[in-house]
Amino acid sequence: MKATLTNYHQSPRKVRLVADLIRGKSIPEAHAALRFMPPKSSPAIAKLLNSAVANARSAGLTVENLFVKTITVNKGAVMRRARPFARGRSGTIRKTMSIVSLELAASPKGTTPTKKNASKLKTNN
Repeated sequence: MKATLTNYHQSPRKVRLVADLIRGKSIPEAHAALRFMPPKSSPAIAKLLNSAVANARSAGLTVENLFVKTITVNKGAVMRRARPFARGRSGTIRKTMSIVSLELAASPKGTTPTKKNASKLKTNN
């Protein structure tokens, strides 16, 4: 199941730090990791994860064998603001937004793949 967060008001570089930590984890592990992370984007990604889980439930999948298959953070729209500088000049401040896409998948045989097991699954198929 998929879920997307568009126009999130934080730079993609900062959001990717949180996204990298939950990639490949099961749903309970990802929730536990997001609950105790200090970055600003943690609650937003947790809400996105809850949305993807709700989409999976409505499709008839069980939550116990789901894991975070892919999570990507791309650059979104850019708000441009002006800021005064010395000698009457002005500079542009760029406020970059992020687009976060999350995809969940059911793990085979009810096991959640770790990073090592995920690479083995890809080579065997």
